[in-house]
Amino acid sequence: MDSSTRSLLFITLGCAKNEVDTDRMRSLLSAAGYDEASDVESADLVIINTCSFLASATSESIETTLELADEVASGVRSVPIVMCGCVPSRYGDDLPDELPEVAAFVRADEEDGIVGVVDSLLGVERAVPAHIPQIKRTVEGSVAYLKISDGCDRFCSFCAIPYIRGRYHSRSASSIIDEARDLVAGGVRELVLIGQDTGIWGQDLPEESEGPHNLAQLLVAVAEAVRPEHVWVRVLYLQPEGMTDELISAIRDTPEVLPYIDIPVQHCSARVLDAMNRSGSEEELDELFARLRREIPGMVIRTTYLVAFPGETDDEHEAMLAFMDRTGFDYTSVFAYSREDGTRAAKMDGQIYEELKLERTQAAMDLAESLGFAATAAHVGEVAEVIVDGIEETEDGPELIGHAWFQAPDCDGAVHLDIDEAGVGDILKVEFTDSFCYELIGHVVE
Repeated sequence: MDSSTRSLLFITLGCAKNEVDTDRMRSLLSAAGYDEASDVESADLVIINTCSFLASATSESIETTLELADEVASGVRSVPIVMCGCVPSRYGDDLPDELPEVAAFVRADEEDGIVGVVDSLLGVERAVPAHIPQIKRTVEGSVAYLKISDGCDRFCSFCAIPYIRGRYHSRSASSIIDEARDLVAGGVRELVLIGQDTGIWGQDLPEESEGPHNLAQLLVAVAEAVRPEHVWVRVLYLQPEGMTDELISAIRDTPEVLPYIDIPVQHCSARVLDAMNRSGSEEELDELFARLRREIPGMVIRTTYLVAFPGETDDEHEAMLAFMDRTGFDYTSVFAYSREDGTRAAKMDGQIYEELKLERTQAAMDLAESLGFAATAAHVGEVAEVIVDGIEETEDGPELIGHAWFQAPDCDGAVHLDIDEAGVGDILKVEFTDSFCYELIGHVVE
């Protein structure tokens, strides 16, 4: 049977790292001759890439899979479902019995073999090996996430990522730079470097390996590789310990690298951080952010607060709110602690009851929004470049949607513009005239 007559539907849940993994599987399968379907009715097979970072994400992944199975069952033909990613990585041994609706389970570290799995389920035979290790990703749109590492060695007591994704391992600098060039050649205007812990990239690579050996050097190398194309480079998921002198200088002094720092502190209390199996203290974090603001003028900062960790006291929660307010974060993601199977924190005393957890979470979200809305409004009157991401239909007609350098794609709000002759991927000079919540309204200036 010829794979070129078969179409596949891709569904991605979870974070940007999953989007990268789906992009790669899509490219592998496209190179193997498969087409992409737009819905279940036109698909011969469905691939769902799942998230299992939190219990709620696992539930969403399973619910989405079961809804798919119901939709498939109501059709006129059999459509196999393949579940990939974090849920199979975390619960693989139990899934075949729990989800008989799924035809195959593919762990995150097995996804490069997706062509063989799909071939087997659809009865496709091919004379050459299904695995294509040097495949190039294809990304439609103005932004591409570029994964520079996978896995994690931190073993924070609340987090299951090391058990899902394995130990930390850096991609080679050459593969990252080559992929950056390919993505930009395909029309991408912003590269967002991601990983579970981007700041320690390169520490596990052989000392004798050629090229960059740390994140600062990698950022400079990526920037130099794409410099002729006027591309933005952003890095996410840094940790406080990763903010070295060299990295701060690279962010400040490399024009393509945006002065946007994403550091998920989780908390400011030394006692809570120690219980989380993290390091640092309120004094050290105060010093770090003061230094960043001093050395990178105009920098934008995003962080994360994990609310109601087991044993967190009222005073510690209030201290974290005061720290957020004092530091003046531009963007803060607030997550209520989730008791995750297999983590040390799940067995800790002092689990906080739901009513108090919700109360503290709401207080943190209210403060985060107050700071974030004010930071967004502060850009009104400024003129800055905006990357066009798409066109959105509104009650008043279509409008351009884009994002400025101080807005990380998909999480920090957007810029709304009147329809212009611009297309997706164009970079426009925009004056911001108004704001609402995290959104900005602007108009194109010559």
